[in-house]
Amino acid sequence: MTLSDSTRLESLRAAVRYHQHRYYVLDDPELSDAEFDALFRELQRLEAEHPELASPDSPTVRVGGLIAERFEKVRHPAPILSLANAFGPEDMHAWRERLRRLLPEEEQAKLAYVVEPKFDGLTVVLHYENGRFVLGSTRGDGEVGENITPNLRTVRVLPLTIPVASQQSTVISNQSPVADEAPNTQYPIPNTPPSRLVIRGEAYVTVSDFDAFNRSQEAQGERTYANPRNFAAGSLRLLDSGISAQRPLRLWTYQVLLLEGEQNPPASQWESLAYLQRLGFPVTPEVRRFTDDQFDDLVDYLAHWHDLRARLSYELDGMVVKVDLLSQQERLGFTGKDPRWAVAYKTGGEEAATKLLDITVKVGRTGAVTPNAVLEPVAIGGVTVSAATLHNEDYIRELDIRVGDTVLVKRAGDVIPKVLRPLVELRDGSEQPWQMPSVCPVCGQALVRPEGESATYCVNNACPEQLVRKVEYFVGKGSLDIVGFGSRQAELFVESGFIHDLADVFDLPWETIGAMEGYGEKRMQNLRAGIEAAKTRPAARLLTGLGIRFVGSVVAEIVMAAYPDLSALMAADVESLSSIEGIGPKIAASLVEFFSLEPNRALIDKFASLGVRMSGEMRAAAEGAAQPFAGLTFVITGTLPTMSRDEAKEYIEARGGKVTGSVSAKTDFLLAGEKAGSKLEKAEKLRVAVLDEEGLRVRGEEIVNGE
Repeated sequence: MTLSDSTRLESLRAAVRYHQHRYYVLDDPELSDAEFDALFRELQRLEAEHPELASPDSPTVRVGGLIAERFEKVRHPAPILSLANAFGPEDMHAWRERLRRLLPEEEQAKLAYVVEPKFDGLTVVLHYENGRFVLGSTRGDGEVGENITPNLRTVRVLPLTIPVASQQSTVISNQSPVADEAPNTQYPIPNTPPSRLVIRGEAYVTVSDFDAFNRSQEAQGERTYANPRNFAAGSLRLLDSGISAQRPLRLWTYQVLLLEGEQNPPASQWESLAYLQRLGFPVTPEVRRFTDDQFDDLVDYLAHWHDLRARLSYELDGMVVKVDLLSQQERLGFTGKDPRWAVAYKTGGEEAATKLLDITVKVGRTGAVTPNAVLEPVAIGGVTVSAATLHNEDYIRELDIRVGDTVLVKRAGDVIPKVLRPLVELRDGSEQPWQMPSVCPVCGQALVRPEGESATYCVNNACPEQLVRKVEYFVGKGSLDIVGFGSRQAELFVESGFIHDLADVFDLPWETIGAMEGYGEKRMQNLRAGIEAAKTRPAARLLTGLGIRFVGSVVAEIVMAAYPDLSALMAADVESLSSIEGIGPKIAASLVEFFSLEPNRALIDKFASLGVRMSGEMRAAAEGAAQPFAGLTFVITGTLPTMSRDEAKEYIEARGGKVTGSVSAKTDFLLAGEKAGSKLEKAEKLRVAVLDEEGLRVRGEEIVNGE
């Protein structure tokens, strides 16, 4: 190979990348299709003649063809979190007020927001090293995704090298409001890319491409897809990347997750979008920035997001509002699984008319009997809906909803189907009024509707359906958190007659279960270990699991902090309970009523006889002792040997500590178990002290002198 051939090969690759970017990303081609095809074929010819110069980032590799046996797991450099939802102006203003309360006064004046479309596709995470695309994955569970690199390489809009147009400094300037309007973001296209860049994006297909694909599939008698999102997700999770290459996949990018080796990194989300665009990544022009004093304008803009949805060629399922400054995002942090600094705005879910075929009732864990609509299947927002909630008897009566009606159905918040109203103008006289049954459809017990309430109840605690739901709640994460015990076990053990009340969870016939299909030695060991561990949970968890009306986990914690054990709580009256801060007369009356019933008192005694903890010793002991963690901030990650994360959090807080969701320079300790992941890496980078569970207990003075 001559030097001129080598130079020509690299020039051809650069030219093809440039023209692909203008065609797929900027929608502003300079060449005709025939001219581009000629250029592309010349590149293919030259690469075929010189295989020794094959390059993994050449535009010609997008044809795919790799067959994967399975997808490897990929740990993200930072959590890829979901967002909390807002469903109207009131929610948005409440979100803003929470932000302002969490920020110092001098920071409040700097507040600004970026509004972006919420793309309805598949979230992808893209890794670049020294400008080369090296890894791409799905979101997965937010911590770990699946490696779909070969499939992502086939997406023509995705840059395989960055910057895309290093020799054409004007190619991607002034192409959208991002570049035009963002303050202080006149980034030159760098001669060298950052050493490491990880970004988040969304793979999608346009509605027209989706419809054309489905028509083609239908004509050939092949599988069709329900909606564009499923099509995009399915196309990127195919084991044969050659098939992925034939799909009309596109991409938007919208978040920088990690950036190393950049001298002038973006300081805000607005600048990040401009930075991505100037590197050659596809960034939607449908983004807007509002200052805090323009918040009313922001809310008004959100109110018309359906207008934007209607004119775009791809589907949205809402809008996303983010705090602009990255420093403020870091300060605001996270609550549970959601970032405080961002919210998804979803209103006016799509509606459709369909036939109401029947009304059935379902018994919940509290005994509440809820009517549900059985619908003629109808597509709403790309999802087929065949059932919807009708709330309660009054809702049906007030709207005069009848079996046989044509009804208007909405996916509330684009998620939960709801019957809005009957279309009475379409009635033909065959429609039938509906009445709440007088007896429980499961156990035959007479139903009761308390005076002043809209709900109807089955009051039979032995009702099988009610018991299954109660057991599900009792063993769930918010209550006893029994590992290996889920909905399937709850239903099986109740139906098999192993569980007649909640205490039977701790008194199962293990020999009989061990003889059942699917319950081998290992599974039995894990289940038994999970149940034994649940016996030691603080009494507040047991109180939560009982499912007493108005008594959730927070109320249970407050109550058990005031009483040494459940026996003392059972003896309490309404007056003493109401005197506890945070406990009103309604909650107090519910607790007293529950414990006044002999079957419930007998249930507590049965728990005690089976060795279930009746006290809140951990909290009580800590409250009477010193506060060794006072003023210290902890982050918890990984799987601990004997504690759940909730128990570790309670342990720390009972000793004066604070637990947050993300590691920062303000973190004092990272409590790390197995599979600690990216939080451990960040803690080591920031030189944050790392503890294991034993180290935590030593510092918490539970273990003294190693004993």
